Amino acid sequence: MNLGFRNRIALFSALAAAVTIGLVFLVVYGVVYFTAYNHLDEDIRQEKEEVLNNLRWSGDSIIIDQMPEWEEKEHQQIEVNPTFLQLLDAGGQLLFRSANLKNDILLFDPQLSREAYFNSRITDQRIRQGQFPILNERNSVIGHLTVGISQEESAVVLHNLRNTLWIAFPLLLIILFLATALAASKGIAPVQRLIQSASGISEANIDARLPLPENKDEIYQLATTINELLQRVENGIQREKQFTADASHEIRTPLTAIRGTLEVLVRKQREPAQYEEKIGRVIREVDRLNAMLDQLLQLARLENNSIPVNRTTVDLNTLLRALSEKWQPRLSEKSIALRLHIPPATVLHTDATLLHIILDNLIGNAIKYGHSGGQIVCTWLPENASLAIRDNGPGIPAEHLPHVFERFYRADEARSTTVPGAGLGLSIAKKLADLLGIELRVSSRAGVEVVLGF
Repeated sequence: MNLGFRNRIALFSALAAAVTIGLVFLVVYGVVYFTAYNHLDEDIRQEKEEVLNNLRWSGDSIIIDQMPEWEEKEHQQIEVNPTFLQLLDAGGQLLFRSANLKNDILLFDPQLSREAYFNSRITDQRIRQGQFPILNERNSVIGHLTVGISQEESAVVLHNLRNTLWIAFPLLLIILFLATALAASKGIAPVQRLIQSASGISEANIDARLPLPENKDEIYQLATTINELLQRVENGIQREKQFTADASHEIRTPLTAIRGTLEVLVRKQREPAQYEEKIGRVIREVDRLNAMLDQLLQLARLENNSIPVNRTTVDLNTLLRALSEKWQPRLSEKSIALRLHIPPATVLHTDATLLHIILDNLIGNAIKYGHSGGQIVCTWLPENASLAIRDNGPGIPAEHLPHVFERFYRADEARSTTVPGAGLGLSIAKKLADLLGIELRVSSRAGVEVVLGF
């Protein structure tokens, strides 16, 4: 059954109400039913007391001599609320019955040893009757008194109540279903407005937002959540557009250099040394392209969470000394000293390979922008379990610091053809640090300081 949201609300509400109303109706009917029969039983008990007050017994014999109660008019009529009396001895022989019984006999159970109440019929009339054993001085049963009272009025009342409840039950459910459907329509109207607004949002107008309801309820929270989602989507689209533009620019630069170099080579014959020099330039640009593509693939894997983390015990001194040997040719070329102030046996519990990539990018960046004759200092700070990497480069202006971990971002002072790189190293380092749970901070005054908090 494919029902709309409004009708589902109405249906579930009607089902819940059906159970509740059904239970209430059962309770009402039960209360009326038991009240009616308790009232009849009370009348029977009163009648029993009046009759017994007019009886005497001696030994095992019942003596009937005072008869004003037995001759009352209500014991002689049968049409309107009659009362029926029947007296039997211990053997079940009839001693007396009221005139309104005529030739009928009230239902009798000789096995009963205490009073009991039950329903029966005489002359097509429903009656409520009570059977009471008569005890002598020795508490022996010497007879049974049966008192019957018509229950036609109670039966009519219960029958009418039952019919009324059967008719009212479906009518109430139908009315409740329609009222709930109407209320649900009013209740989900803000949701329908949100649907209409959301259906009009596309990539062309991704900056549009859903209107917020006046009441700060669940629908308000839903609209706010969707707007926050749209904002994240918009930011993602803008980042992708910026990424595409930056990647196109960064790839176009070496391709332009390669094309220009080759065009120069084909214009005329040149000396072998010139060919070697131009071809060497082309190879360097190809290497630059290859390195850029490797970094882009690495970023893609990071953003897809496809890089596993294998945490082991890592000796920080050993790791940094291995990086120092790797960068030694470049350090010597720029006359930069790499100084390590790491206490012995400084160990970390992290992924050695990923930490190696992070530190490689950071130290490579410090070498790239450090001044010739300067130094790079790596210091372990045990008081807050962090590693500080400082260089004496030109520094990063304050307005650029929030963006240094963005892809392809390079501060204006660093945008120079003499400084290689595509602006991806710090972005990779940041994503790997987040993956390992390492806090990466950058500050800049006269130089640059990068702090890794483990």
